[in-house]
Amino acid sequence: MTPLCWKRFVWFCVCLILSHPAWSAGGIEIPGYAPATGVERSYRVQKATETDMSFWFDKSGALPVTMRGAFRQAMTVLSRDEDGMRVRWSLSADLPEGLAGLADSYQMNLLYRNSLTAYGTATLELETDLNGNPRDLSGVDQIVAHMREVAANGPGGVPAAGASAARQSGVYDIIAKLEANPLQIVAALVPEAQLLATGQSYKDETMDIGPASATSRDEDYGGVSVPVTSTWTLKSTDATAHTATLSLSEEADASAFSQSQQPAIANLMTGFAERAKNLTADQLAFLKRASKSRSVELVVSLDDGSTLEASEIVTVEAGGTRLRTYTHIQREDMPASLPLPAVLTAKDLQAPDLHIEPLPSAKAGPGILDELSTPTAPQEAAIAADNDGAKAIAPVSLEVKSAEITLSPVSYDHGLNIVLTPESAATFRDFTQAVLGRQTQMLINDKVVMEPWMREPIMDGRIVLAGTDRKDLEAMAEQLRVPGAKILVRLRP
Repeated sequence: MTPLCWKRFVWFCVCLILSHPAWSAGGIEIPGYAPATGVERSYRVQKATETDMSFWFDKSGALPVTMRGAFRQAMTVLSRDEDGMRVRWSLSADLPEGLAGLADSYQMNLLYRNSLTAYGTATLELETDLNGNPRDLSGVDQIVAHMREVAANGPGGVPAAGASAARQSGVYDIIAKLEANPLQIVAALVPEAQLLATGQSYKDETMDIGPASATSRDEDYGGVSVPVTSTWTLKSTDATAHTATLSLSEEADASAFSQSQQPAIANLMTGFAERAKNLTADQLAFLKRASKSRSVELVVSLDDGSTLEASEIVTVEAGGTRLRTYTHIQREDMPASLPLPAVLTAKDLQAPDLHIEPLPSAKAGPGILDELSTPTAPQEAAIAADNDGAKAIAPVSLEVKSAEITLSPVSYDHGLNIVLTPESAATFRDFTQAVLGRQTQMLINDKVVMEPWMREPIMDGRIVLAGTDRKDLEAMAEQLRVPGAKILVRLRP
């Protein structure tokens, strides 16, 4: 072989090596996660939830109720050292281009817009480990202070009906949980960070295509330790795109997970007492079983180890209900390669009949964290109310199944536990979904007894009245024990 031919042969081999995944004696090497700093990456995010409660409404085969959302979020790695990274997420509830006229089909966006208003920010700065897993959050004090102000004064500074109304609405309970674990803010506003980190490792990994490797860990569910088995598989590589596709399947131990869900199942059965008392032994045994599984596919760059695309499905079954969540994330500068679940692209959905009123914002402009000293420009979080005014939502009359005075094991305060009939529980669920973010009134015998802000839908047909003198609670209980007793719930005039 002549010197010129030899050089050409060597150059061909070099090019061949550079255009394929890194091969080693043990398989394919996936590089450690090494993102560029100061570069903003935009992600297209699609989500959906399917809720199937047809068992309780005796409608076997009915389609699950579906809610979905589509978002465009941006992430920048601000700094990186041997201990971890500082990452900034810029968040938006706006529908991506091409979907702007489909707001009614993407109700999650309307709920997420209210979440950004409630938390008072459209940006988050995270401290993460070297894989990108969030481990701390900057500006927690500002977020909590904003939420306390909202709890005291109402969204947009509209005064609430006294401090007791805010306590009854559960806002202060949420604030206490956020103070105890600020990462719940991350889980609420940018769960994408955790999903992307699932496919990233700061260490080089060598894998073979095909064989599965399993690991296990324990997760805490309400004080019950639940073993979870994780199985990883390298499915394929793409030499042209220089990517690897990984799959992860996780299964919670059925026995331990079922044990952890018994309190929630018991509450659900209480809410549907009429239906529950007519169930067979096999049906009751079925109700007490619970399961949780997770399926993830990840496309990882063979250049810097970053997750370019991820698709996740989580399924939880307990107490005769099934909740399934879908998430798909794609970095916008990279082509999509994973198939989208049909629920994310379907034109016709069995969606809940909601009218989601936007929370009024006290100020339009940057979020409260945007003054942190970072190189990224702030993103505005202007959330305006509908100029045509809110659509009227009719009051609902709810029939009471039972009303009992109980003592809280936590606060040692007495409360009135009200359980609605199954039909009224369904009516109340629809009402609370429709009035999210708004202040309501509850009336017994034409007297207002509670004025809570509706922060989340009430699904189980249970209402708790607290913060009132015990004698007053007992008087209300007597009124509600009369056959045919009803409660009126309406928007606060």
